[in-house]
Amino acid sequence: MVRFSYVQLPDYPLADCIDMIKTADELGFYAAYSVDETWHKDMWLLFAAAADKTKNIRLGPNVTHVILREPTHICQMLATLDELSGGRAEAVVSFGNLGMLEQYHIDWKTMKPLSRVREGMDVMRRFLADGAITYDGEFFKYTGMFTFARPVQEKIPLKMGAMGGPRSFEVAGEIADGMHHALGYSRENYEYVAEHVKLGLDKSGRSLDDFDLGAWVVFAVAEDSEAAKRAARIMVGFYISSMPASQLARHGLNRDDLQPIIDALGAGEIDRAIELTSPELAATLSVSGTPEECVAKLKNDILPTGVNHIIAAVTDPMMVKAFSGKEIEGVPDVQGQLRLIHDKVMPEL
Repeated sequence: MVRFSYVQLPDYPLADCIDMIKTADELGFYAAYSVDETWHKDMWLLFAAAADKTKNIRLGPNVTHVILREPTHICQMLATLDELSGGRAEAVVSFGNLGMLEQYHIDWKTMKPLSRVREGMDVMRRFLADGAITYDGEFFKYTGMFTFARPVQEKIPLKMGAMGGPRSFEVAGEIADGMHHALGYSRENYEYVAEHVKLGLDKSGRSLDDFDLGAWVVFAVAEDSEAAKRAARIMVGFYISSMPASQLARHGLNRDDLQPIIDALGAGEIDRAIELTSPELAATLSVSGTPEECVAKLKNDILPTGVNHIIAAVTDPMMVKAFSGKEIEGVPDVQGQLRLIHDKVMPEL
């Protein structure tokens, strides 16, 4: 069975953000996730506000990070959210958004980011399990640290976010409850991801049947195919700079060829960046179009590789306008797209 979740960039009015989460809950989506980044409204406060307004949907960051965030602090917030939601919290953890780290003048390349994530995950598991920790690691050290924030669940799922690989994929398979791979769309890409996740799973004595292998994708669905693809095209350009060269190569793309798009965005030339993002490129780097076209993309390129969870970063007219100033007609709002996914995409998978 394929899980479907909704991931939100919390840039809308907060009442709208909560209504989107409530809609996903009512429609039976597995989780509502949000990015934990300074650029957006605070997802921890948002989910705290949404917890008593929802019943079944799981809530948590996708992703939070162990460079700007401290692991025991993440645990404190996660356990508090778990209590507020009656045991529905989970977290996807990484080392952070590279562009944001650069804005903080943090040289992540010198910080052994993957080793830091591995150790951070170990700290989090211990602290969530015991509520106290004494630890002498390479990156994190504690003496008698404790918290009264205790989870409701016996074990809160801790998953990893990863993009470039391959070592991050293998580590996720070895130590995490799942791995969510952002911005992957080709079969070649996901075959590579699954191959390396399985190497890690072999070390831990597990299989993909025991593992949440998720695809975090830009998603735009409408009965008007061209309108949905226009919305995706505008947003795809903003995400390209986040994709490592190795990941782009697994989509048949060369980062040097895409550098003019990245440069145009860096210079604030939004119209130029959109012009340089061809419709073909947007189709390659999104799940977009009619419900039938979205189903075909998922069935042909993503799900056959072992992916069992689709995390839809729904792109609607309000999000497009916020990022680009462009008006898009013919595309439903987030709630409308969630209903289309529920009615016409989920039943076909």
